[in-house]
Amino acid sequence: MTLTFCPNCSNALTISRADPSSQYPLGVNRFECRTCPYQYIVDCAYYEDTMMKRKEVEDVFGGKDDFGGDTMATQCPSETCNGDRAYFFQLQIRSADEPMTTFLKCTTCGTRWREN
Repeated sequence: MTLTFCPNCSNALTISRADPSSQYPLGVNRFECRTCPYQYIVDCAYYEDTMMKRKEVEDVFGGKDDFGGDTMATQCPSETCNGDRAYFFQLQIRSADEPMTTFLKCTTCGTRWREN
């Protein structure tokens, strides 16, 4: 819905509920001017149905296959995997006096985990 202006004083109109009357016992919505006595009764259903476009979410730590690069010797935490190497990268996600967090991905099964 576009912004509606008063035809008398050109101020923006606000939406309010009119007092109940015999025709409208619950009252009716209206556009009213706050500086002059102008008002316009809205006798139809006024709404807008806007479909919002979903934002594409990108993987913060790279895509499914974009983890590789550096590897280190470590034991995979998965019970079904005996992998002994993992891709890794480090981020400072806490304050500067805390150690860096290491994010790992097993080279054998692809299980992801992190170590502080």
